[in-house]
Amino acid sequence: MNAQLQKLYKNLLESYVLEPKEDHLYSAQRLSRWFIDQKIPPEELVNYHINTIKTIFPDIPQQVKSSFDLLLEVMISYGIAYQESEKLIDRHKQLDHEIDVAVGMQQTLLPVSPPQLNEVEIGVISVPANRMSGDYYNFVNHSEGYLGIAVSDIIGKGIPAALCMSMIKYAMDRLDMKPLSPGEKLRGLNTIVERNVDPSMFITMVYGVYDSLKHEFCYASAGHEPGLLYRADRQEFVELEAKGLVLGVNPKTDYEEYKIQLQVEDAIILMTDGVTECKVEDGFLTRDELLKTIQDCIHLPAQKAVERIHHKLCERTHYELSDDQTILIVKRNA
Repeated sequence: MNAQLQKLYKNLLESYVLEPKEDHLYSAQRLSRWFIDQKIPPEELVNYHINTIKTIFPDIPQQVKSSFDLLLEVMISYGIAYQESEKLIDRHKQLDHEIDVAVGMQQTLLPVSPPQLNEVEIGVISVPANRMSGDYYNFVNHSEGYLGIAVSDIIGKGIPAALCMSMIKYAMDRLDMKPLSPGEKLRGLNTIVERNVDPSMFITMVYGVYDSLKHEFCYASAGHEPGLLYRADRQEFVELEAKGLVLGVNPKTDYEEYKIQLQVEDAIILMTDGVTECKVEDGFLTRDELLKTIQDCIHLPAQKAVERIHHKLCERTHYELSDDQTILIVKRNA
């Protein structure tokens, strides 16, 4: 404690013990903030208080002086704990800042907005349950009228998931240097993931290419949630067939390809398991409840539809997501 603070405290203590006033307590509160700003340990302040009291009252009983020794010993232990706590707080602030940086970097890995495609609407929303997401989506322009679409879920949270996301992003960019079918794309990604990702982490993905000339969607899945095909003429949903091992388990895995054709107003809905396994008050959202939620929104433009579906799911969970949610809709409008 510097000399100025010692003098201030001593004058305040003398004034208070000789003639207590309410103003003294207010001054003590202000002084305490200065002590905190200066990071003065509690035991140092208590020690100075004791010495000042001994100066003001030199004839205090020995028993009281002995009690001061006990108080000081207690405050030394308290002060050590306080200093450790301050270190933890500082470390937490540092980690918090690092996470903010990682969150910002993670956002740069996602497309700014869905691409434009002739006679097709695309809407997407991806919301993390916490600050960092394990969900990933991407669009790849193959050639005129052909669009690659990926939705992925990294089984894990936090910074490890974010690192995996960045690896998937750059691996996809590298594989895009030559035209690949959805099955070939997943085989290439699987090899990269198997070599570079910890065995305790797995990555699911559905990848497809939409042909806007024929309005065909060719896709393959690596253990990802089955998507849905909405048939507008019958107003019904068909589960997309999807078989395939998650990425990173077996480097020799092949991924079967499937093809569907969309009529006007038909839509493809791709999701992560934060949507299909959404936790609500009485357990999990049932399949029928999810389909009803999507059905109520599918008539909207694609972007408004995904936003409305997510909003309805948030209402069911009281805005407490237990997992990241990503919803992507591809809708033929002409």
